[in-house]
Amino acid sequence: MLSLEKLKRHFRVGQVYRRADLVGLSTNLDRHLRRLVDDGVVKKLRGGIYYKPKKSVFGDVPPEEQKVLASFLKSDDFLVMSLNSYNALRLGTTQLYNERLVYNHKRNGRMQINGQNYFFLETRKFPKKVSEAFLLVDVINNINMLAEDIEKLKQRVAQRASDLGIKKIHRTAKRYGKPATQRFFERVMSESESADVAP
Repeated sequence: MLSLEKLKRHFRVGQVYRRADLVGLSTNLDRHLRRLVDDGVVKKLRGGIYYKPKKSVFGDVPPEEQKVLASFLKSDDFLVMSLNSYNALRLGTTQLYNERLVYNHKRNGRMQINGQNYFFLETRKFPKKVSEAFLLVDVINNINMLAEDIEKLKQRVAQRASDLGIKKIHRTAKRYGKPATQRFFERVMSESESADVAP
């Protein structure tokens, strides 16, 4: 029981832990973790990830998303956002999505963690935070994931790129865009420059 109590005292309210972080705190880690979960002391988010919930008058408060994802990825180098973020660009997008995108350096694929649907996208480069320029580039990166009229959306993106400054968007596309996305914005910039020199 001393081992169980030691493990129990290690958990801090609102913190997320991987099983690997808890090795050495108990002589029978898996049995003791099951016991703490059964007793409601800690919650299991998914295989090998646990947290101690904060209590409120409405029940258990879920852990912060950043902490959950950092524990899952074993890294805090990621960017999480939603396809709904594109709606802020005023492109006429109308659909709502319940899946969140996680740009990272380690994982690909869809999975559910703590009741939230995530799509992990392993990529070499992504910004520390979301900007309008990045969102516009990302629309084209992920255009096949959107339940919209793709051709109309591309036209609106091209117009919005001109409004925001095509050179800036082109630089962002070269940094964060897929090859097809880079080609798209190269065409947009070329057409914009041709229009500027037209008599």
